[in-house]
Amino acid sequence: MLSVFEVHLVPGSDTSSLISDEIKKETKAQVMTVAEAKAVGFGGLPDLGPDVRLIAVAKRDGQWIQRALERSEIVSGFKIHEVD
Repeated sequence: MLSVFEVHLVPGSDTSSLISDEIKKETKAQVMTVAEAKAVGFGGLPDLGPDVRLIAVAKRDGQWIQRALERSEIVSGFKIHEVD
């Protein structure tokens, strides 16, 4: 099971600082635009705009991602979706 975070960013933010390289490596998190997510098989996604990123991670690592997003200055909000 995956946790997919729908992350709404402050407009014009530098997305390279969304989550650290260490967190990406340790959790194997995938950070994607909606278009990239559709290209790798996530279907049924609406156009959420240019300031949205999706982060897919194993459910067991979801808390780690959540804490990072809560601390981030470029995140205006996020939702968590569970995907089988």
